[in-house]
Amino acid sequence: MDATSLAARLLTERPRPRGIAGWRHAHWLAVGTVCLGAFLGQLDASVIALVFPAIGRHFGAGFAAVEWVALAYLLVLVALLAPIGWLSDLVGRKTMYIGGFAVFGLSSLGAGFAGSLWALVGCRAVQAVGAAMMQANSVALVARGVPGHAMRRALGIQASAQGLGLALGPSLGGLLVEHASWRWVFWVNVPIAVFGILAGRYLLPRTRTDRPAPVPQPRTRGAARPRPAGGGADARFDLPGMLLLTGATTALLLALSTASGLPLPGWAVAVLLLAAAALTLALVRQERRAARPILAPGLVNTPGVRSGLVVALIGYLLLFCPLVLGPVLLTDAGVSTARAGLVVTLLPAAFAFAATVGGGLLPRDWSDVARCRLGAAVAAVGLLLFALLPTSAAAAAPLLVAGYGLGLLLPANNALVMRAIPAECSAVGGGMVNTARSLGTALGMALSVLGVHLAGAASGGRTVLFALAAVATAAAVLTRPVRGAGPVRGGRGGPAVPDRR
Repeated sequence: MDATSLAARLLTERPRPRGIAGWRHAHWLAVGTVCLGAFLGQLDASVIALVFPAIGRHFGAGFAAVEWVALAYLLVLVALLAPIGWLSDLVGRKTMYIGGFAVFGLSSLGAGFAGSLWALVGCRAVQAVGAAMMQANSVALVARGVPGHAMRRALGIQASAQGLGLALGPSLGGLLVEHASWRWVFWVNVPIAVFGILAGRYLLPRTRTDRPAPVPQPRTRGAARPRPAGGGADARFDLPGMLLLTGATTALLLALSTASGLPLPGWAVAVLLLAAAALTLALVRQERRAARPILAPGLVNTPGVRSGLVVALIGYLLLFCPLVLGPVLLTDAGVSTARAGLVVTLLPAAFAFAATVGGGLLPRDWSDVARCRLGAAVAAVGLLLFALLPTSAAAAAPLLVAGYGLGLLLPANNALVMRAIPAECSAVGGGMVNTARSLGTALGMALSVLGVHLAGAASGGRTVLFALAAVATAAAVLTRPVRGAGPVRGGRGGPAVPDRR
């Protein structure tokens, strides 16, 4: 079999077995497969902070270098979510999703065997490619395979799987580090990925019924410009925008890491900050003239969207800063790694509870704006308590409070953003929310390490927590009511019909 035939075979989606496709509840099997990827991605995102100290000791590296085990993953994820979503339209979302499990599993195996810190960082970057292949397609697969009347319930189940992975990460990481090795934090992903490949092959419906469409070729001079099927949007991908976004983010995070102790010259901080500012200005100019921008200025300038994206970034910064600071503060106070992981688990557990069912405890007629403001205020109180109370004795209650507040804030804020965006632009809007989430996560980790480096574990961590409480208060102030956006005139399309095969 030649390379062309092999590629065609790999990229041609296979139907589900007839017995599964014909079952009237088969769509819940597809939802379960998507939940597996959602669980795996969030488990890996929250588990990594618990292994920073163990990795640093093993490789003899400082905190500023070790944090790139997480930052490399986040940078690649930010860069690839949009282009992989675009590419998935060409080759098929089922194919891309299953491939994501394969890439994630193989890179996790390599990360566990890494012989140097930078080999581990490289494996994490490849891991992020697999995660992007899954994340860019998860919601679309649910929308394609689930009838309209079950859509809200299916997306709620997917959110619960994400919350479960986020909640189990710290406790699982603490137990593995305490009783096995930090390498098992990566190896535990491998059997889950293998199961995901098999489940995707047999339980996900096809998203393409023919061979994948060829990648659009450059136009010849004088030829008519082809119009993409399904709507008027330019099919070309905004590669310059992606590169500028990645460059600006990388320069900013490198500057923060250098200030946190990364072995680079002191003047590099100023140079990197200037580079980040210049690349950001270039990104703004590029997005204004791009045919299909990653960060569409027209959407960003829609009332309520810009502030909503800022609040999304702040929310995930508030969520992941304590996930990094918590283990540092607790172990500095003499708490074991396993117990620290169990305590820190309370933050994402409370977040998952509030995001899925906890909001139902509030009056049903409360608006999303009111929920956002209350959530931000509750999160600020929790972070203040975590900074003020003795770390080893009373860390659990503040983390529960902060997690519950963030679980009220983020879903309501995301709903406000998506409500303000026209239905025809929901994919682009969802991509922007995902980008804000990833940037907030990366900044949360980088700022935590910076605070600990500048002022030590105890005082630096508490200083960052006081600052986070102030930022949470600002999120409440930034939240704005929006009017729902109707469909754009001239837009095409309707609800997708689930593929029963």
